[in-house]
Amino acid sequence: PYSNLDSAPSVKFWGDSDLSRGWKPPTCTGWTEVGFSTLITTSARFHNAAGVEGLLRRIGAISELAGMRYWSASHKQWRTLIVEAHALTSARPNHRRPDFSPDEIRDGRLRYFEQVDNLAGTAIFRMHIAEASPDRLVFEVENVSVMSRFYVTLFHPGEVQSIYFLDRESDDVWRYYSIVRTGRNASWLATGHPSSSVNRAVAFYRSLAGIPTDQEPP
Repeated sequence: PYSNLDSAPSVKFWGDSDLSRGWKPPTCTGWTEVGFSTLITTSARFHNAAGVEGLLRRIGAISELAGMRYWSASHKQWRTLIVEAHALTSARPNHRRPDFSPDEIRDGRLRYFEQVDNLAGTAIFRMHIAEASPDRLVFEVENVSVMSRFYVTLFHPGEVQSIYFLDRESDDVWRYYSIVRTGRNASWLATGHPSSSVNRAVAFYRSLAGIPTDQEPP
């Protein structure tokens, strides 16, 4: 269920279990691969007076992801999640460009960006706005490059998928629902930390909702 307005989001985590082996993605996601290694859903309600234009601007501001923080359950402290981030003109690295404007990402074409994660290193992602209207916004993100750490592959291309549904509830209140999935072949080195995975999902929600990503409580 959606949490109370401006309260902490409701988060659910599923790991490796009987459910994960035969799970079929909902049709609304567009995902085709069966199963997962981790699955996280996040739901919340938040104030947003800027409307869909403000949300699109925040989504397209890739460079502002840099510095995003999350609560590390293993280190018991706030840590930087995204060290660096920038938009790309294509799926190739070294083709940097300014952040995307609302009009650019609204057109539904695939957009690419590169980010440096504190655990999974440097990777390129593909972003797609599936739906954009004054009352509803749906977008998805998926890695298109290998994600590794110390030469150990954590995720192959397409193994980190997320989709976000934002629906206007009233003039300045929006509902947020996200699903984050890692593929069945993902390394246990990256999927064996449920608490940190949940806190990372919450950090992305806070970033999109305009809430400080290190706001107490974790």
